[in-house]
Amino acid sequence: MRRVARYVTSVCGALLLTASCTWTGDSGGSGKDGGLPPAPAGVMAAAGSATSVHVMWNRAPEGPPVAAYEVYRGSAKVREVPGSEHMVDVVGLAPSTTYVFAVRARNTAGQSGPRSAGVSATTPAASATDTSAPTRPGRTRGEATGSRSVRLTWDASADDRDVASYDIHQGAARIHTVAGDLTTTLVTGLRPGTRYTFTVRARDAADNVSPASAPVRLTTRPGTDPGRATAPTGFRAATHRTDGAYYLDLSWIPPHADGVITEYEIQLDGRTATSLVWGGPVPRGRASYSFYVGREAGTAYRVRIRARLPDGTWGGFSAERTAVTAP
Repeated sequence: MRRVARYVTSVCGALLLTASCTWTGDSGGSGKDGGLPPAPAGVMAAAGSATSVHVMWNRAPEGPPVAAYEVYRGSAKVREVPGSEHMVDVVGLAPSTTYVFAVRARNTAGQSGPRSAGVSATTPAASATDTSAPTRPGRTRGEATGSRSVRLTWDASADDRDVASYDIHQGAARIHTVAGDLTTTLVTGLRPGTRYTFTVRARDAADNVSPASAPVRLTTRPGTDPGRATAPTGFRAATHRTDGAYYLDLSWIPPHADGVITEYEIQLDGRTATSLVWGGPVPRGRASYSFYVGREAGTAYRVRIRARLPDGTWGGFSAERTAVTAP
């Protein structure tokens, strides 16, 4: 316990150099709402057609309650959605144009927090004569990957030009959009032991939409599970010594998720030590992080890591590794 407690203090201090520790209390504003919400993390923007862009962000997992999210194109607010949602389509755009989008959260007292960093998306060229919709996505299939997630896969649609995006529907509601060069997606944030029906539609740059794919009916696993499909893979842990001090070196491959993973929880010896929040560009391939653990040789550390998914829930833990500070 003592070793872990000392470690938490040193890591939170170190994270301030390249990242930030998680929200732990009031951040200003009125005491009633708990302060201003932080800037949304993991903002992404992708063209859905020549005249629309799909914007999504990570749900706020903690902190002041969020009543609504405001979406900005440049300096103008163009959309607003309830705090329970974390994606929106911005329509009425010009073809072949690059736009910059940002998101900010508003609390229950009507106070808006800071804007997220801006992300850009470029709409494809339009064709006034394109009236042909893409073909129906073929051979849709899926599997339950845990009690709260499923993976969907489909065969690519054909179009006389190009498929710009695929829309994922849960029942009658569209829940997500992925780029036209993708044919798989991981749907998270589901309920355990629940039956769902999913379909996929293809969309081209002229906003022609294909017929719905054959439905995929899946039931999530009951109860809780280790969430292997949402766990970081290839996890490695080692130590090195510099100027008489020992450092724990971690590396891993982020789990596949439809969004940006910005936060990880690190556990030492079965206890939560800290959360790592990326403050700069988020690694898309293998990620790595190194931090100070003390000056005592011959100390063994059991360590594992898990990711905060874009829907605000925790994914599964990686395999546990043991690293020893060598003499």
